[in-house]
Amino acid sequence: MIARGFETAEYRARLKAAQMAMQRHELSAILLTTEPEVRYFSGFQTRFWESPSRPWFLILPASGAPIAVIPTIGEALMRATWIEDIRTWNAPDPIDDGVTLLGDALREAAGTGKIGVPSGMESHLRMPLADFGRLQGQGLEFGDDAGIVATLRAVKTEAEIDKIAHACKIAGRAFGRAGEVARHGRKLEDVFRGFQGLLLEEGADYVPYLAGGAGPKGYTDVISPAGAQRLQTGDVLMLDTGAVWDGYFCDFDRNFAIGVPSRQTQGAWEKLQAAAIAGFEAAKPGVEASEVWRAMAAIVGEDGGRLGHGLGMQLTEGLSLTKRDHTVLEAGMVITLEPGIETSEGLMMVHEENIVIRDGGAQILSPWASGALPVL
Repeated sequence: MIARGFETAEYRARLKAAQMAMQRHELSAILLTTEPEVRYFSGFQTRFWESPSRPWFLILPASGAPIAVIPTIGEALMRATWIEDIRTWNAPDPIDDGVTLLGDALREAAGTGKIGVPSGMESHLRMPLADFGRLQGQGLEFGDDAGIVATLRAVKTEAEIDKIAHACKIAGRAFGRAGEVARHGRKLEDVFRGFQGLLLEEGADYVPYLAGGAGPKGYTDVISPAGAQRLQTGDVLMLDTGAVWDGYFCDFDRNFAIGVPSRQTQGAWEKLQAAAIAGFEAAKPGVEASEVWRAMAAIVGEDGGRLGHGLGMQLTEGLSLTKRDHTVLEAGMVITLEPGIETSEGLMMVHEENIVIRDGGAQILSPWASGALPVL
């Protein structure tokens, strides 16, 4: 049985690793403002982040314990974590929405030293720009966090990998029941709703991402919401899910044929499987992300763009499997393999699996798709 949450020792280890890196980069503190980063170091997990009306802050000092500066509404939940220094204000406050409280805490933690803020790709500042300007006006010095937080998050602990693997098992069971909700004549929007229900029945906490497509010989894109079109014989149906269990995502898809697939469709499916296998075999510690991309692109062509990405607390995080991403893979990184192929003009098929990088090579986390294209 996979336990929810983490031992306090895991959070302390994350903080220690961050503080060691902060010393190397001469940072006096790191300011965190976004959900994954706050949760990574605190364990504070809530869907209340969906509300944009309140900012949340966590300060990592170069030494000592983290400081949470949060709206009062979150105090009880934060006290259930390992964080002890919790400072609150009644938010939202249109006059001073935590800025004074945060500024005082930052001066206490960093003094006159430099404060790092995650500023690389995929980062954003989840507070009003005017309020950040007020902080800068208080004499606080801000700069990039030198990629410290992103680097730490990229390599998962075994406890994190277990949660992702559990999410993959949940989705795998739901995909195995796809025939319960997808069949000839069913509206695609009803398939989507039904499949989300299957994911929840199988144990997902929630399903923040579900995409896909359907059509003869393939689909036009993989991000559109479902419409009212009905599944027809000869269609290829693809469902791509980002289901969450205990704050960690799985992200893989499955393709299905509505009726017996054509020779062309089956050929495309076989090529996608071959590309995924090539990516799997290439994904080893010390190898660049671009090399894994190259192994798959050699089979499906170089026009497919990104052929995979990092995975964890977010649906996509960290590296991208592209021609120009030279991130070096490390043991403990969890990534997706996502080759795509054009089946005819304007149509495509995409296949995705989830793996973890190990010292001896890659380990599959999603239930690997193999054999003939499944028929519904």
